[in-house]
Amino acid sequence: MAFTDCDSTAFTSYVPFEDIKESIEGNITDEQANKLKVIKAHYEALIFCQNELDSLISELGFEFDQEIKLIQKIPECSNKLTALRIISEIGVDMNKFPSAGNLCSWAGLVPRNDESAGKKHSTKITKAGRYLKPLLVQIANAVITSKKYPEHRNKYLQLKRRRGHKKAIIAIARRLLVATYHILRDSICYNADLYNIPELKQSKKTMFVKEAIRFAQNQGFTVNI
Repeated sequence: MAFTDCDSTAFTSYVPFEDIKESIEGNITDEQANKLKVIKAHYEALIFCQNELDSLISELGFEFDQEIKLIQKIPECSNKLTALRIISEIGVDMNKFPSAGNLCSWAGLVPRNDESAGKKHSTKITKAGRYLKPLLVQIANAVITSKKYPEHRNKYLQLKRRRGHKKAIIAIARRLLVATYHILRDSICYNADLYNIPELKQSKKTMFVKEAIRFAQNQGFTVNI
């Protein structure tokens, strides 16, 4: 189950047994009353387990308190458990990812580059990010329904007209992850321009001569050797 901002009271409040009893018209049998008591006891046990797990998770994430507070500034991530889930997947050290693009690729939020002889066979996203990707998609769905974040909502509506809902929502999830990358790498607060930061190309990349020629030709250049 994904934790979002609306989940904070979902398991911590319940209707007292007496209120349930009064809401039932007519009389209930002893058998029905006993069943209700069992259901109530089971529900309270679930509440207890939920609270214990929440406390345990919070204790495990205590050393990342600063990073958690930064992530909580991201749209629809104010719930502490949501921030903890993101950190549990990607960590707090962004040096292991050369760029935000690498992180998005690892999370399965980048279309596959399935191209041969200039023909693209598929633009589907990869199957990576089994746990992180659904969480980011859920957050993205909450973001686009809120008018507090026009930079994401407008982009979603623009992409949806051309690419459809699924690809548009993945794009928003990717933008949020890019912002997360820069927040954790540079220890800065969220702002609407983080996903527009240009990335420096790796200077150590190499390319064979034939590949360079083919690349230039694909860009429309005439190559003279």
